[in-house]
Amino acid sequence: MALDERDFFDERRETKVARLNCPHCHQSNDYELNWAVRTKKKQLPRGADERDRAKFAKVQSYMVRQDDLMMCKNIRCRKRFEVTGVQSVVFMGETGAGAGVPFDPENFGNR
Repeated sequence: MALDERDFFDERRETKVARLNCPHCHQSNDYELNWAVRTKKKQLPRGADERDRAKFAKVQSYMVRQDDLMMCKNIRCRKRFEVTGVQSVVFMGETGAGAGVPFDPENFGNR
């Protein structure tokens, strides 16, 4: 039986603060962004076959941004704008694009 990708991860929700600029009124403010944090499980779940073992060896922990739109905090503006400048997926593992770079939650993995 092949395992689903969700079986390799523990998932939790987190909120992180990011400074964003409203493109309409050009005011900068701090906004809380919701993230789904998926951390790799310590060991392979039961019922895994050889393909699942190969997949599990390659997977790494990552965060996915849940919010795509924010509402401006300026009372006069209050328009919705798209979140840009913050990555939508951040890998937190030792392999991949961020190899050798320790995870920095304040920087969201931007390098």
